[in-house]
Amino acid sequence: MPTLPPAPLADFARALFVAAGVPESSARIVANSLVDSNLCGHDSHGVMRVPQYIGFLKSGQFQADPPFTILNEKPAAVAADGGWGLGQVQAHRLLELLIPKATTLGVATGTLRNCGHIGRLGEYAEVAAARNLAFFAAVNSHGAGRRVSPPGGTEGRISTNPICLGVPTDSEPVVLDFGTSAVAEGKVRVHHQKGEPTPDGWLIDHTGQPTTNPAVLYADPRGSIVPFGGPQAYKGFGLGLLLDLLCGGLSGGRCSNPNDPMAGVGNAVVFTLFDPAAFGGVDHFITQATGLTQFVRGCPTCPGGTITLPGDPERRCKAERLKSGIPIPDGTWKLLADTAAQLGVPLPIA
Repeated sequence: MPTLPPAPLADFARALFVAAGVPESSARIVANSLVDSNLCGHDSHGVMRVPQYIGFLKSGQFQADPPFTILNEKPAAVAADGGWGLGQVQAHRLLELLIPKATTLGVATGTLRNCGHIGRLGEYAEVAAARNLAFFAAVNSHGAGRRVSPPGGTEGRISTNPICLGVPTDSEPVVLDFGTSAVAEGKVRVHHQKGEPTPDGWLIDHTGQPTTNPAVLYADPRGSIVPFGGPQAYKGFGLGLLLDLLCGGLSGGRCSNPNDPMAGVGNAVVFTLFDPAAFGGVDHFITQATGLTQFVRGCPTCPGGTITLPGDPERRCKAERLKSGIPIPDGTWKLLADTAAQLGVPLPIA
């Protein structure tokens, strides 16, 4: 398994996107986002996505440099169309448009339709928290990626539909970012590329029986991912269903609707920012957030127990991988090497 420092890996990813026709500035944004996901331990949203994104660019499902088109704008709201551009580029454009609206009016909400996969939602929460803004985000898969079956069902009906909430404190932000399925599809893909079974409780096959074979998501007859909480988790599936409805409906994009053809592989997005200055005050907000997180961290522990807050695992993994490098599974490395050979980009030294 090759291991690379983050900077050469980001340069390599950027060079691949540039060779595929993506402008330098956009290629840098996407490459840095993917490598940061690897640093945070979310390899499912890391450089394993590079061959996938470039494949979508080649097929025309993604566009290398489309405009960011505003469809409708109000003082505290904006709806935009990403033109099937690379998701991290268009999502950061949306975020930067919303930040001044939120700081002026106290709250701002924006949506994106026809947008490529925007990556790890926690990335955007961290940007907002750095400006003392609270953050909510959700995405669906724009009608594609129907991989999560309802309780009692045997076929996928909605996508993994992650939700993210972020809150600033006087030190590190608290960032909760999770899919409403038992696991993100990308994490199943990682196991598939490694040729390893998935843990128990992630997947069912096409008959509804539990399985640890990741290939059931990628070949017919297809299995599905169970909702978070387990195959009979009505709350987990219900949350995912509502997020699918909100993202597709509010954005003008698509929900997981069988009456529509499968759309391009990407996201319909909802971002909402809150400025505490317009409510109880920034100082009050930070004081309360900091006090509660410290109170939780100070909880007595059972033997061998540790207290972990949302965002802690990512920070610990980043500190470790900044020192030791980012491991790339052999299956992912082969896909990257094949893509590099096709585009005439030299491989970095592992």
